[in-house]
Amino acid sequence: MAVGTLTVVPVRAPRVIDGRVARGAMLLAPLAVLPLAVAGALVTLLPLPALPVAALALGVVALGCRGLHLDGLSDTADGLAASYDRERALTIMRKGDSGPSGVATLLLVLIVQCGALAGAVGAGHGVVAVVVAVLAGRMLLAVCCARGVPSARPEGLGATVAGSVPVVGAAGSVVVCAALASWGGTFAGLPWWQGLLAVGAALVAGGLLLWRCVRRLGGITGDVLGACVETGVTAALLVVSG
Repeated sequence: MAVGTLTVVPVRAPRVIDGRVARGAMLLAPLAVLPLAVAGALVTLLPLPALPVAALALGVVALGCRGLHLDGLSDTADGLAASYDRERALTIMRKGDSGPSGVATLLLVLIVQCGALAGAVGAGHGVVAVVVAVLAGRMLLAVCCARGVPSARPEGLGATVAGSVPVVGAAGSVVVCAALASWGGTFAGLPWWQGLLAVGAALVAGGLLLWRCVRRLGGITGDVLGACVETGVTAALLVVSG
């Protein structure tokens, strides 16, 4: 489920999607997108100026995920910017039409991501920056689907995965990702704490957005999950940009 949902790789869908399958998919999300992270990281080695290299690397990752998380970011921004009526906000998000808030948010986030990654490429650690940011963003899927986080709708992806991950499992995902980020950063010549800080920044930024969406929408949806992923990626890239 993780590979089929989060990447363009064609795999056979599970016959039954229950709590066990959903839990495994959310916990394995970073591993499922690792090949995409590596592909994007390799793009940063191209002998081109830092900014276009950063744009190409992010494009590879986005295309490899079918633009799923970027679409969720745009829809969530439109929903949160709509009236304070919960049902109206969810209806706007379900339509999938990009409004001015969604377009503006999408452009600003992509600009920040490109600029931050370009800084990392220029500093010589673009490879690590891509891998850490991509994995930190997907780590948030387990956090967003931890027990106690409700679904905003009775149907859809959010309803399938909401509350499927034990809190211990979500915490374990964060610890493993932080440890790998610290090791990878050290291997690339960064201070040991910079990778930890990148994962921490992703956790805080994504967590704040999750908190806002739960209060505003009543829980998570597939779009909210995508928005949290992209928010986490952006925060992590900013930390490892220099």
